[in-house]
Amino acid sequence: MERGRVGKAVPGRALPVGRRGPRGGSARFGAARCGDETPVSSRSLKSLGHSCQLTTAPLRNLTFGFQAGNYRRTVKRVDDGYRLCNDLISCFQERAKIEKNYAQQLTEWSRKWRTNVEKGPQYGTLEKAWHAFLTAADKLSEIHLAVRNHLAGEDSDKIKAWQKEAYHKQMIGGFKETKEAEDGFRKAQKPWVKKMKDVENSKRNYHAARKEEKTAHTRENHAKADSSVSQEQLRKLQERVEKCTQEAEKCKDQYEKMLEELNRYNPRYMEDMEQVFEGCQEAELKRLCFFKEMFLNLHQHLNLSTSESFHALYRDLYQVIMAADNQEDLKWWRNTHGPGMAMNWPQFEEWSLETQRPITKKEKSGKMADDVTLTSILPARDGVVSQTPLQTRQRFSYQEEQNSLFYDSLRAPTHVNGGKEDISEWSDEDTPKKCLDANGHEEDIKVPGVRVRALYDYTGQEADELSFKAGEELMKISEEDEQGWCKGRLLTGQVGLYPANYVEKVGS
Repeated sequence: MERGRVGKAVPGRALPVGRRGPRGGSARFGAARCGDETPVSSRSLKSLGHSCQLTTAPLRNLTFGFQAGNYRRTVKRVDDGYRLCNDLISCFQERAKIEKNYAQQLTEWSRKWRTNVEKGPQYGTLEKAWHAFLTAADKLSEIHLAVRNHLAGEDSDKIKAWQKEAYHKQMIGGFKETKEAEDGFRKAQKPWVKKMKDVENSKRNYHAARKEEKTAHTRENHAKADSSVSQEQLRKLQERVEKCTQEAEKCKDQYEKMLEELNRYNPRYMEDMEQVFEGCQEAELKRLCFFKEMFLNLHQHLNLSTSESFHALYRDLYQVIMAADNQEDLKWWRNTHGPGMAMNWPQFEEWSLETQRPITKKEKSGKMADDVTLTSILPARDGVVSQTPLQTRQRFSYQEEQNSLFYDSLRAPTHVNGGKEDISEWSDEDTPKKCLDANGHEEDIKVPGVRVRALYDYTGQEADELSFKAGEELMKISEEDEQGWCKGRLLTGQVGLYPANYVEKVGS
């Protein structure tokens, strides 16, 4: 009975060399105890005697995992290290894109709502607080752009530089480090593999001889039990048994000799393989240390909790919000749009010839060019002059339209003469190119239709804007306003606004 691979008794089977025995240990690559790898049967153990046991005894406590070809995974780790560098770069390049997209979205959000807040009805210190959120978004966008620049620039370049220094490509493909590791392991393992093959061959020969001996014994026993077998045939069978026994002993001696040589070479083999393996371990240690260092750098760049600008951003935002004063806002509204605003009360006006003379278009143009009217300067109730916030808009917002309907009608008295309006005084929110009708509503000054030709293509951005192509003619039906817009009519009859500098007068 012989020992099997997992410690059970398996009849007629010896434990192959190089496989794990019942007490086989394991090293990094599934090592087995070298002393337990010797195939031993009950018959061979007696013949080996103490000499073989003395030879193999020092190896019983040694473990080693480099069976033939088991070093390939360690060699492949070199190529894996190069690929991991590429994966690390790709991973945080994607994170850099996320940071960039987030920064762009913050900027777009801030720009959109800054315009909406400026044109909206919110006013005073709360409007300032609202704007502070948008300003904070712009600053946060800059912080995330800086993070993106670190990830996509500094960190990626550092990884690429280390990768180029650690891995050297060959003209024939692969890396120099991979080939050196492969050659080192193969050179250290080649003599041991040769001896291992000799052991395997001698083992097969020995097992075949024992099998042949067993067959000869079986035939001899059967012949002795058969009375029909002649003495000559029995003698030949006995000679066959003796010859097979001698051949088996010879193969056994050869097998033991090969195994003894292998066991003597094992310490040197382990030393050579361990030396090459430690070289690979040192290279891998450098990669692991570098990756840890890079992870710390990436953590530092992504950790905004340690950024002073990040904390200052929200600290300033909080201070602006806390500075919002409800009473101050109400007071501003009272002085600007309530009882505290200036009032042009109607006064008696004596009749004169000048007031009845119609103002010509040339006189109006001269007044528009020469006169300067200060707007948005209103005396407060406490005698201090207050100034309304400057509104930078393309056209009148809905807030101005709502607020001006009542107050402008009071501040700008009009005289109706023959169904035509004569403007006696401009309000603080109107321009010389706007007038009030008899009902107090604001309208453009009508001018005779003037043919103009488009110099450039224009596509209307709003519903009340015209769209036309270069060379197309249209009618100008109102004067240019303070923002550079005119009202016109296309040949199709559509009426709308267009930029004055996009057209020229026909015939000019």
